[in-house]
Amino acid sequence: MSDDDIQYPIYLDYQSTTPVDPRVMEAMQPYFSEIFGNAASKSHQHGHDALAGIEKARKQIAKAINAKPQEIVFTSGATEAINLAIKGMALSDRIKGNHFITVATEHKAVLDCFDWLKRQGFDTTILPVDSEGMLTVEDVVAAIRPETAMVAVMAANNEIGVLQPINEIGQACRERGIHFFTDATQALGKIPLDVQAGQVDLLCGSGHKVYGPKGIGMLYVRRSNPRVHLEPLIHGGGHEGGLRSGTLATPLIVGFGEAVELSCKGMKSESARLNELTQEMLKKLKASIPDLKLNGIADKRLPGNLNVSLGCVNAEALVAGLSSKVSISTGSACTSKEVLPSHVLDALGIDEEVLRSCIRISFGSCSSILSANHAMLAIADSYKRLSAFG
Repeated sequence: MSDDDIQYPIYLDYQSTTPVDPRVMEAMQPYFSEIFGNAASKSHQHGHDALAGIEKARKQIAKAINAKPQEIVFTSGATEAINLAIKGMALSDRIKGNHFITVATEHKAVLDCFDWLKRQGFDTTILPVDSEGMLTVEDVVAAIRPETAMVAVMAANNEIGVLQPINEIGQACRERGIHFFTDATQALGKIPLDVQAGQVDLLCGSGHKVYGPKGIGMLYVRRSNPRVHLEPLIHGGGHEGGLRSGTLATPLIVGFGEAVELSCKGMKSESARLNELTQEMLKKLKASIPDLKLNGIADKRLPGNLNVSLGCVNAEALVAGLSSKVSISTGSACTSKEVLPSHVLDALGIDEEVLRSCIRISFGSCSSILSANHAMLAIADSYKRLSAFG
């Protein structure tokens, strides 16, 4: 690739979403117009053919996390899966207790569900993290009570890429008879996941984070040792073992399964490549931006993630000024009314002024050393122009 081959804007927001892999598109295509049957129509061949595609995808995803195919429940995305895991557990008539534990740096989907739990009369604990975004097993164990029903800790953080010790946390929960749920939306297909080794009872993922289609997700629900009981949130038809009614989106499910399988096959080499890009970008940005600081622990993070603070420069202004050259995101969560500092970075104890200078860069399949260098130069140039204005 030469300089002339660079396509602008350079996309560096892969933790937000990914393009659909052409091989995934190819796998999906027949299910839009040729294999178009309803998988629930078991009385004819069209339904059987659609069901075969779905069951193949179920096996592909189950293999990726060392689960059984029948333990995979398809949803519209990770947000729905999170709601089903947490609310479904809370509403189950076989729930152990009324206390739920999670972490301050979780995705808003989890934290909003915990707000819902409190409004329904459940007791909740939101654990803090250290200045590098890490949680320890000891932190979790200390928060557990006799009435604790669930612990929810994400595998890889969506903003700072921090990898939590989910295997150790899962084992600690199992020893105490407590269900463990992990949001693996950012981790699936990028780092090894094993629900047996980690004693994970519930795990979610999403198609569009692994070069699959948008609008499709999954929830792993353990069926034995122990069997997890959830109350469904969507009723009507009893699809997905009664846990999620509704006609299955066959093309999206097929694409999701293919995307997960492809991501797992290339995981080792792609992780090494993305880590190399990340380290190169960090080194060059540090040379150009003296106030730059890495957010989150350096050696336990998602491949390709780089979340940094830029000192005196406002991140929103920098990102807006880069829009025609580089697509990155800020460390902020936007509402319809105002731009709020990131709750994840706030949980790290970062000063509010510094919070507003944070950007997230995330590399992916189309990232290269050349495009990364062009992006770095654009970011550094924008930083210099903005810092000149104080």
